[in-house]
Amino acid sequence: MADNAGSSWSEIRSYCDKVMLFVTIVLFGLGVTAVYSASSSMSLSTAAAASFTTRQLMWGAVAAVVYVFILKIGYRKIIAMAVPLFALLLIMLILLLIVGHTSKGSQSWFNMGFLRIQPSEPGKVIFALVMARLCIKIPPVDIKGLCSALLSAGCVILLILMQPDLGSSLVYSVMLIAVLITAGTPLKYLARMGAAGLSLLPVGWMVLKPYQRMRLLVFIDPSADPQGAGYNVIQSRIAVGSGGLLGKGFMHGTQGKLHFLPEPHTDFIFSVFSEEFGFIGCTFVLILFAVLLWKILRTAQYTKDPEAKVMIAAIAAWLWFQITESVAMSMGLAPVTGLPLPLFSYGGSSLLAVAAGLALVQSVAVVERAERF
Repeated sequence: MADNAGSSWSEIRSYCDKVMLFVTIVLFGLGVTAVYSASSSMSLSTAAAASFTTRQLMWGAVAAVVYVFILKIGYRKIIAMAVPLFALLLIMLILLLIVGHTSKGSQSWFNMGFLRIQPSEPGKVIFALVMARLCIKIPPVDIKGLCSALLSAGCVILLILMQPDLGSSLVYSVMLIAVLITAGTPLKYLARMGAAGLSLLPVGWMVLKPYQRMRLLVFIDPSADPQGAGYNVIQSRIAVGSGGLLGKGFMHGTQGKLHFLPEPHTDFIFSVFSEEFGFIGCTFVLILFAVLLWKILRTAQYTKDPEAKVMIAAIAAWLWFQITESVAMSMGLAPVTGLPLPLFSYGGSSLLAVAAGLALVQSVAVVERAERF
């Protein structure tokens, strides 16, 4: 297969990772179910709940088209476009600070009336692409290569912090660490970066917004603000714990239905699912996520393309961090950051970004298997 060629339909059908595809579809289906139940708790109208579900299904259809499109043209052509895409991302993030829509304290969306777009979500895919391109062209194994990677990543992370969006900036930071490790950055440089990061924590605390500081404080002690920032954590814990072993049953979760649980269709979607399907249902979902991450990492292990390996490492770190943070947040084991649970939480920007990221991994799997067999 030529380096710049896409995959044929016969190759896609024969060599795609069917387990990865199946798990992706099942997780999305379970997510739509949770969105329907969660959105029904936000309104007494069944039509309103159906509207949220219909929109999520429509986004799912668009995501499927994106998935197939990326598979057809191949990851190599997309990586080749990494630099102009990165430039476009920077322009969008700068424009966002000027004309962006503010919601929940962050100026993170372009509001087009019928449509809201959060550039930091597809930006995660672009970030994985440009880091793969850059770190193979200029390996971060010396000061020059490391500074090049840190400068490029720092531009994006700084613009996202200015929104301010602490959750997304943490995702990008975790992706950067995964890229540096995969690209062979010496341990001494990574240790120095870690020490520098720890030394800057007091400065970071001072620049945080008051509501962000309170989120960290209520993570340690939710009772510090039980009617404010701590309320979300307390209600989420109650929802998760009240599900028990088997759950209360679909559409029978009381925390959501009685409007105690805030943002049930986005931030706390896992809490809704936990209350209704219990420990057994949650374990099943976590196993599916574990299988998905395992298949992603196996693809990175077997590919001989160094750019693909670095790209997949970034995508795996992104998905792993958001899954871990969203689930832990629901149980009060991590601060509330507002990060969506991949394939589960309601929202088009997140769903399209995850679909694009998974399609890139699937494209690598197709190419690797086609070349091997």
